[in-house]
Amino acid sequence: MSRFIILLGPPGAGKGTQAVEISKKLGLLHISSGNLFRENIDRQTALGKQAQSYIERGELVPDDITVAMIRERLNQSDSKAGAILDGFPRTIAQAQALDNLMDEMGKEIHCVLLIKVPNETLIERLSGRRTCEQNGHVYHVIFNPPKNANICDIDGSPLYQRSDDKRETVEQRIRVYEEQTAPLINYYQKLGLLREVEGTGKIEDTTDNILKVIEGVIIKDR
Repeated sequence: MSRFIILLGPPGAGKGTQAVEISKKLGLLHISSGNLFRENIDRQTALGKQAQSYIERGELVPDDITVAMIRERLNQSDSKAGAILDGFPRTIAQAQALDNLMDEMGKEIHCVLLIKVPNETLIERLSGRRTCEQNGHVYHVIFNPPKNANICDIDGSPLYQRSDDKRETVEQRIRVYEEQTAPLINYYQKLGLLREVEGTGKIEDTTDNILKVIEGVIIKDR
């Protein structure tokens, strides 16, 4: 039986990190919508060219293009066992499109995991990041500080705060999530698919908790 699992959560909740860990442990494909865009644009596929034209104009990529990329990826042989969906769906419209796609393919969403983290913790995580100018090595002023303030341990180049990591930008990203993506919580609750996991502990503890939840759903489905 193939298993398709959606990871939900605000920016900074650790969805990408957890998706990588879970996909390794369960042997499932990890599909990141962000990576999918980059891969299609880098390979200059027909869908990639369409997406790029919107991105270059500073516009959102339409749902039909995003869904077409997801459909194409799910039709590849390495998705037979299932997949972890990270960053998709982001809106109710995308969730409904995914439901239709699953029906088309004769597949279904196994469960939806919401990684819960308080807003102040998210802001602390994201606004504390610092990046080295030369090679992009990432540090955190609290959780992973450099040995010497504002200097990269590896190449000695200065560290800076990306515009995306500034507090006001982080707060805006959280507001967008609450407006556009948080409604999916209620959507999947009504379908009986939503499960919640605390994401404030160590990465490995969150991974273990997610795996326990998935195993519980598997046992229930047997």
